[in-house]
Amino acid sequence: MEGVKATVNFAMETARVEYVPSLVTTADLIKKVEQLGYKAKLRTESTSDEGHRRQQIRRQQWMLILSVMLTVPLLWAMVGHFSFTSWIWVPDRFMDPWFQFALATPVQLMIGSRFYIGAFKALRSGGANMDVLVALGTSAAYFYSLYVTIDGNPSELYYETSSVLITFVLLGKLLEMLAKGRSSEAIKSLMGLQAKTATVIRDGEEISVPVEDVAVGDICLVKPGEKVPVDGIVVEGVSAVDESMLTGESIPVEKHAGRPVFGATLNKNGMLKVRATKVGKETALSQIIKVVEEAQGSKAPIQRIADVISGIFVPIVIAIAVLTFLGWYFIVERGNLAEALEKAIAVLVIACPCALGLATPASIMAGSGRSAELGILFKGGEHLENTRRVTTVVLDKTGTVTKGKPELTDIRVEGQFDETQLLSWVGAAEKNSEHPLAEAIVAGIRNKGIAMPQAESFQAIPGYGVMAVVNGKAVMIGTRKLMEQHDVKVENALDEMISLESQGKTVMLIAVDGRYAGLAAVADTVKETSKQAVDRMKQLGLEVVMITGDHERAAKAIASQVGIDHVLAEVLPDGKANEVKKLQASGKIVAMVGDGINDAPALAAADIGMAIGTGTDVAMEAADVTLMRGDLNSIPDAILMSKKTMVNIKQNLFWALAYNVIGIPIAAFGYLAPWLAGGAMALSSVSVMLNALRLQDAEKQ
Repeated sequence: MEGVKATVNFAMETARVEYVPSLVTTADLIKKVEQLGYKAKLRTESTSDEGHRRQQIRRQQWMLILSVMLTVPLLWAMVGHFSFTSWIWVPDRFMDPWFQFALATPVQLMIGSRFYIGAFKALRSGGANMDVLVALGTSAAYFYSLYVTIDGNPSELYYETSSVLITFVLLGKLLEMLAKGRSSEAIKSLMGLQAKTATVIRDGEEISVPVEDVAVGDICLVKPGEKVPVDGIVVEGVSAVDESMLTGESIPVEKHAGRPVFGATLNKNGMLKVRATKVGKETALSQIIKVVEEAQGSKAPIQRIADVISGIFVPIVIAIAVLTFLGWYFIVERGNLAEALEKAIAVLVIACPCALGLATPASIMAGSGRSAELGILFKGGEHLENTRRVTTVVLDKTGTVTKGKPELTDIRVEGQFDETQLLSWVGAAEKNSEHPLAEAIVAGIRNKGIAMPQAESFQAIPGYGVMAVVNGKAVMIGTRKLMEQHDVKVENALDEMISLESQGKTVMLIAVDGRYAGLAAVADTVKETSKQAVDRMKQLGLEVVMITGDHERAAKAIASQVGIDHVLAEVLPDGKANEVKKLQASGKIVAMVGDGINDAPALAAADIGMAIGTGTDVAMEAADVTLMRGDLNSIPDAILMSKKTMVNIKQNLFWALAYNVIGIPIAAFGYLAPWLAGGAMALSSVSVMLNALRLQDAEKQ
């Protein structure tokens, strides 16, 4: 339409339209969409597609159940037509042509009406898709059967041919519908993370308001355990804020006056007063939501192989059927309409796209089913198809290459102290703290089987560490600044401290009764299987890159442990998607693997997004593939399953087409009766299914 620019996101069932109001109105746009055979309504902030989608799926499920119930008696009746199955009992009622007509008609004209509508749309726009083939093949079998029913020749009925085809295609459509719409769920999950209310200080009073009512410049009070409502700057207070949902980093970040905080992050242990700097759609989380929406909307729809083939196949089949009819009517059996019609319908039935229609979905069903057994969930056939093309794998560090949870890695004890005794005191002090680093130390000491007494007193100093009295000893654990404040000499520890920090570890110093006693190092450790997985990816010829917000020294220390040569360090949350786009611009097919919300834009921007199943729901919803086991070995497994499935699909398509190439001439020359063509067509479908089921035996590499 003149004055209109539009992009349609089929996954989210939305259209983003720019238009010139003087040339066109929203009513004109909706009317135009309805002319094309679809429905449209204006999208608002409160619009929910969930109810509509559930209703569609429920309707499709009932249609499939009804279709199966009506088709089973027809299949049973078909058995009675063959002499070699005469031993199977078939109720007399099932052999009645008018009974079969009564069963097949709702399947063909009511349940199958969607294929007629789809075929009409395709033909009207000058194309020919699978709907045209389904409508053509089923109509030939159904209306020919109706013709012989009226003519009184019950031995040549093919009602089951049309009904079985429609049932199979309905099953494939239902599976596709179930996989559809995940992107909108991802956006909904992201929005659900935002705080619903905020405590704002106005005129000296604390009042609770909806987060939408917070204005730039408002002072928000954030208590321990509450979510930060908006982006802002701390003006008063000290605390540790868990930003893992935004950055993916598991260790909380210390916050004090002048430090920035972000909406939807979790305040852990102190009171903060925050001046709002960004609200509503300007917050970091809202920007991530926007990037995910745009990245998902920019993905072009994939043209299915079978549709491409059918675009050429349909006109050829119709032409051959017409030529067959004309040849038999005017040349071979002059004036014999029934004979000519029978031969033409034999061509249409043998060319009925059962095998062609099943070739792709059967392999995808089998391949995705086997993948699920291996802990790999593909969100649709297109992702199963495209994963094999990946040339570069980008791995997020925290929670992907590493476990995403801090662990006690090193203990250093000064000579005059006993290690077991010292760790007993340290554990007694730290077990009173809720800080994740303290929890890691306590867990590490407990794993060593060391008993921890009760502390006589305890004090947490946010941003510095803890102090406690244990068995009459003054125990202090924390930063170098904490030691300096209490005049503890730690020069002996500095070299060791620098060495450990260069490995990406967080170091805490220990003092007892004012004397330096040792240190404890905590780090996010590498998963046991990460090195093996990286080696397997390299063997497949893949380039492996690690991306992280950590500083370069710590990132390279982790990368060297698992054999990764390429590291992108100090990348901000919103910069990961840009790094993926840079790799794509250099001609690489990129798979992004991550587990945090901060990975969601990069997962959506990548050619294939893979989410670690042990991570956030948002990352999993934004990705194309979910690796449920949290094991990086699932990445090469997914690529190998994609390759095997695509080989299987190509085999199916080849044999489906070869069967048509051989069968159509035989039917055209009159050597194939319609009932035999129907049986051959069913046999071709069975062969395709059996070939696809071989994927169920695919072994994990």
